[in-house]
Amino acid sequence: MSVHSSSDEESISSVGSIVGPSTKAKGKRKAALDDDEDDKRFIVQTAFDSYFLSTSTRSQTSANVFSNLVAPLSAEEYAEAIGSAHFYSTVQSKLVTSKVARDELFTRMMLELQEGFNVLCYGYGSKRTLLNQLATERCAKKGHVVVANAFRPHFTMKDMLASIERVPGLADWPLDSTTVEGQTARVVRFFSDPQTRELYLIVHNIDAASMRAPRARSCIAALASCPKIHLIASVDHINAPLLWTSAEATTRKSPIMTDDADATAVLGARAFNWLWHDATTLLPYDAELAHVDRSSLSAAHGGGPARRGKGADAGPAAAGTMVSETAAQHVLASVTAKAKRLFAFMAGRQLESIANGAEGEEGGNTNLQAHAIPYDVLFAAARDKFIATNDTALRALLHEFRDHGLVVGAGSPEALWIPMRKERLASVLKTLPEEK
Repeated sequence: MSVHSSSDEESISSVGSIVGPSTKAKGKRKAALDDDEDDKRFIVQTAFDSYFLSTSTRSQTSANVFSNLVAPLSAEEYAEAIGSAHFYSTVQSKLVTSKVARDELFTRMMLELQEGFNVLCYGYGSKRTLLNQLATERCAKKGHVVVANAFRPHFTMKDMLASIERVPGLADWPLDSTTVEGQTARVVRFFSDPQTRELYLIVHNIDAASMRAPRARSCIAALASCPKIHLIASVDHINAPLLWTSAEATTRKSPIMTDDADATAVLGARAFNWLWHDATTLLPYDAELAHVDRSSLSAAHGGGPARRGKGADAGPAAAGTMVSETAAQHVLASVTAKAKRLFAFMAGRQLESIANGAEGEEGGNTNLQAHAIPYDVLFAAARDKFIATNDTALRALLHEFRDHGLVVGAGSPEALWIPMRKERLASVLKTLPEEK
């Protein structure tokens, strides 16, 4: 009996060993069939399924950034490389190679200026050298000459008016206000005097971002409307003709302003009276692109500092992060007196730049980098105000602000600005001690 029982147990266990794997196999087959059915149901994807499947996959990007692999060129290396390049020597413009062609163009331009027109030069290639030759060879013999490099990223209308006010005798005339409108009115009244020599105003790239602001356009129009102010400008943007209406571009200049004309009457004149000249030189834009970061391909788009501010070391404000008033007060409460004076100077200059209308109708809150102060200008001012006597001391003062995102820098050469809205920055500035 015992033998029979063991054999039965063995047969049962053997049967169990056979039954067990068979059940598991059936379960796996069933699961596989279910998966196949799910796959079959998902073979026909909708547009939504395709979109979410494609966007759910992780994008593979490389950490080998171009600017990290190739060192940027210094200013000397760039100048040497451009000087040795001969990519434009095969095809040259007559305005560059022929003095006779330049003399004919200059003679025609001077005649048109004397007849009450303003000259606008267009065409491919840098026109800076050509217009500078016109200024030195012809305009300087007729009257005062002011050259404005509007292509510089930090150029403002106030800079151009400051250069015009260096004309002898102009500073003696009364000034209604220190705004750009008041300065423009004084300049127009001064050159409306019959005894005053004429002014030849040469503006390189009048289509630059700083010159497209409403206040800047109004002031330039008032200067161009004065009969004794002759405007010679250049443009490079393909949509530059859209800056002026047909009436502004063709209206003749206004008569001489009287001495008692107010700023409203002066700024009401909008007569450019353009004559267009094809000034294709095929020369490289060396001076116009000198401020561009040569290590960044995205900086070559021509958008100026705004795009360059989105670099890796542009700080939190480059991505659109603004510093709140409370955060700024907390940071300023923990820094030294010299650091507070430095911040007060930067804030005052930034607010002044915004007030001058460099940002146009946006109120100076969308592109704060347009109001940045170059580092060399900041260093010179800090040294004059005895805030920092050397570069190391200035960078030490800026270090605390940079760590908290209260001061942001970008570009080459570097420019600094405060990522705060105009109203909040003015409120913070009121809490700081005034500069004595």
